Amino acid sequence: MLAKDGRPLMPCHPARARELLGKGRAAVARRVPFTIRLKDRTLAGSEVDGVQLRIDPGSRGTGLVLTDEKREVDRQGATITVRRGLIAIELQHRGDQIHLGIRRRAGYRRRRRSANCRYRAPRSDNRPRPAGWLPPSLRHRVDTTRSLATRLCRYAPVTEVHVERVAFDTHSMSAGRRLSGAEYGQGTLAGTTARAYLHTKGNSACAYCDATDVPLNVEHLSPRSRGGSDHIANLVLACVPCNEAKGSNPVETFLADRPDRLAKILEQTRAPLRDAAAMNATRWRLAEAMGALGRPVHAWSGGRTKRNREAMGLAKTHTLDALSVGRLRHERGDAIVRHPGQVLVATATGRGSYARTTPDRFGFPRLHRARAKRHFGYVTGDLVRATVPSGRWAGPWTGRISVRSRGQHSLTTPGGRINVSHRNLRLLQRGDGYGYSTRPEPARSTTGKSG
Repeated sequence: MLAKDGRPLMPCHPARARELLGKGRAAVARRVPFTIRLKDRTLAGSEVDGVQLRIDPGSRGTGLVLTDEKREVDRQGATITVRRGLIAIELQHRGDQIHLGIRRRAGYRRRRRSANCRYRAPRSDNRPRPAGWLPPSLRHRVDTTRSLATRLCRYAPVTEVHVERVAFDTHSMSAGRRLSGAEYGQGTLAGTTARAYLHTKGNSACAYCDATDVPLNVEHLSPRSRGGSDHIANLVLACVPCNEAKGSNPVETFLADRPDRLAKILEQTRAPLRDAAAMNATRWRLAEAMGALGRPVHAWSGGRTKRNREAMGLAKTHTLDALSVGRLRHERGDAIVRHPGQVLVATATGRGSYARTTPDRFGFPRLHRARAKRHFGYVTGDLVRATVPSGRWAGPWTGRISVRSRGQHSLTTPGGRINVSHRNLRLLQRGDGYGYSTRPEPARSTTGKSG
């Protein structure tokens, strides 16, 4: 909720917002996240206690929750802290899409060089990188979280920010057990090579057909073309016929008709460490980015968040983890008494492509894209209100559009996509690079304490 001059006030209940809009005392300032602006109240004439922004970062999604804390006296006369969740947002990152896009572009360039077409010698890999550099897929996680946090600070009186700064021991996770002392200086391949290790591990036999005394290739269980890594846990030995038959298919697809063989191979693999490595790489950058908001930033461990969530009996989600971030002395009576029933899911969609051409399967330009992204006043991703005068889809519709140069835009509706003329559209909110939806927050867990 915003004051008359646009400065943030304390969030209000949806029923209160409907009442203010019905009486004409407020106007809609933004549709998503829904924000109203009062017409008859300023910040000086309002009581603002302030709220806290709590963030639970993740590799694929991040939870952001606005909370308020109050001091109360319990029945025994002790002073306790009561925390309430006001607004919950789950931010879905698109780092995987960015990673695959960069790999695809690199594949196009590599193919052109190997085919001797439009040859350009590869540059050396000794170019310096600036301090604090992150790969684009990881930089995206930091930037989108900072962008959404900045927006929440604009619409709510955030006085402090609480961030979970968790660190993962990837070496212990790779070994599957706790390590100590000198064990950290030795990896899986200590004293050997990858091929020798795989021969010893697989008894010099094909992992798919048990063939021996034949040439064996090093095979990726999860193909490189589908995001698989060169980690030793993703490698097996395979004979040439099996390697060619599997191709770029995942091992689950290739061995779908042989579940026993698939289970045996998957037992030897370990959990991928990509998500843990991404969190380790971005945790300090995220804390620095939150410091740019101009509010005090407090960093907390993941263990404290887990203890708070389990003590309150909450389910395991990014938003409920964010609600549990920070100091909560539940052994003395501190409690989380409310969490939002609906979660706003913000999916990062981007703002279109920078490429001016559409490549073919070899990476050569096939079609040229228009430089203009705005057509008849609309851009892809805008939230609009469509009034179709006649036909099968006659009536009012609300959704996001994909623009076309001829003016017949495509509108996403619950029943599918329809074509609507730009003359029948009314802009509700400009596209901001995110797609919005809602989901219910799961009920409280039955395994933890009720708090």
